[in-house]
Amino acid sequence: MLQRIQTVYLLLAAANALGLIFVFHLWITNEGVTVFAKDQMAFFVAFIVSGVLSLFTIFLFKNRKLQFVLGRLNIILNFFLLGFFVYLSLNLSGETVVSEKGIGMFLPIISIVFLALANKAIKKDEDLVKSVDRLR
Repeated sequence: MLQRIQTVYLLLAAANALGLIFVFHLWITNEGVTVFAKDQMAFFVAFIVSGVLSLFTIFLFKNRKLQFVLGRLNIILNFFLLGFFVYLSLNLSGETVVSEKGIGMFLPIISIVFLALANKAIKKDEDLVKSVDRLR
């Protein structure tokens, strides 16, 4: 059933991962070049995988356990992406490459929040189904 609240959360996470990476920049170099996720292949692929995984998870409503596992896997992917952004922004010596950090570096946090809310709703549905099965 697609009319559940976790569908909304997963759609918001997918929109964040697939749409907002083209709107918000990751950083601006010393030369004034704005770098988006599409300019860095590793970041672009990670965002695309996260968004597609969120969209794929929506249609697994009949298998809530797999839906929950894929949500957790997506959260882990976003934590790795966030950790790599933090490592990149803190480990640079001086201002060699990154002159100004962009809001795009914090997009994985938004995805993590929406995915955690979706997993909470999926868990709530699973608990409801288990409680009804006990009554039979």
